[in-house]
Amino acid sequence: MHGPEPVGWMLVALCGAVGAYCLRRTRGGTPGQRREAAGEAVMGLGMAVMALPASAVDPPPPAVFVALFGATAGYGLALVLFDGEHRLHHLHHTVGALAMLHMALAMAAAPAPAHGHHAAPSAHPASAAATGALLVYFALYTLLAGARLAPAPDSLRLPETAASGVRGGRGGRGAGPRRAPEVAAACRLAMGIGMFAMLLTV
Repeated sequence: MHGPEPVGWMLVALCGAVGAYCLRRTRGGTPGQRREAAGEAVMGLGMAVMALPASAVDPPPPAVFVALFGATAGYGLALVLFDGEHRLHHLHHTVGALAMLHMALAMAAAPAPAHGHHAAPSAHPASAAATGALLVYFALYTLLAGARLAPAPDSLRLPETAASGVRGGRGGRGAGPRRAPEVAAACRLAMGIGMFAMLLTV
């Protein structure tokens, strides 16, 4: 990846941790949840590899990323068309895969000396327009996802009830299942931030 090396390593750590957590999520849940976690693991780990500083590690050939994220985007598009229950979620993952494919194609089109985990900035109008549109999308996504994860004001919180245990004491039964969706959403937010940062180098 072009850009400051410390930023590249921070992205590697962030995306690698998210990918590893999503890989762990594939061991449980419904088939749909496992499929969702597997897709997020591919995205997170793929982002971590692509974010490796080019000055520190020899990059895989751009064709590897093109094939991986081209297939991921195609699979995501099929889910968008045929799985109406989670269409918006699949659409977001498809946009993410297309963003990775866009960066991989920029790598492949870069002159040989510039081949790294990210291409040098391109002056091609179509490439610049695609990059700009993706930056806007992921900026809006991270803002909205962050707002959804923010704790509600005290005046809007549900009152504690002993029967429901919604606001029960520490270690109450069900704390783990309640937190699992929040952690998964936080992982998607982290990947959105990472994607935005990586697109800035295209």
